[in-house]
Amino acid sequence: MNLNRAMIIGNLTRDPETRTTPSGQTVANFSVATSHFWKDQSGNRQEKTEYHNIVAWGKLAEIVQQYLGKGRKVYVEGRLQTRDWEGQDGVKRYRTEVVADNMIMLDRAPAGAGGPSAAEGRASGAPPAASAPVAPGSPDDEIKVEDIPF
Repeated sequence: MNLNRAMIIGNLTRDPETRTTPSGQTVANFSVATSHFWKDQSGNRQEKTEYHNIVAWGKLAEIVQQYLGKGRKVYVEGRLQTRDWEGQDGVKRYRTEVVADNMIMLDRAPAGAGGPSAAEGRASGAPPAASAPVAPGSPDDEIKVEDIPF
């Protein structure tokens, strides 16, 4: 038995970049930051941020381009995939990405953006998310079990 699933809840670090392949398929690339908080031995709060590269294809890519932007809180579910290529300098390079199958917007669109609310903006038929917007890096930014949308 094998399992390759990734579930990420975090904030977009930049606006999605969308392009169309020569075959007409839409693809969107964006990055999501997640933070881990803990207290060290002296009781000081520490933080480690990870950055995750996300790729969405087809209708999901179109939804991402239309509704997501830098700073938006999002739940992304998909599979891990590592690509390799040879750079112009002849060095082999690798990039691990989450190929998104599902995405749920977890915050409301900024005022004037006209995007849907979290309940209206879910993709792939996922259940509604029950999360209120939280300022990144705040003490309440930790994930609570009741906030997980599955």
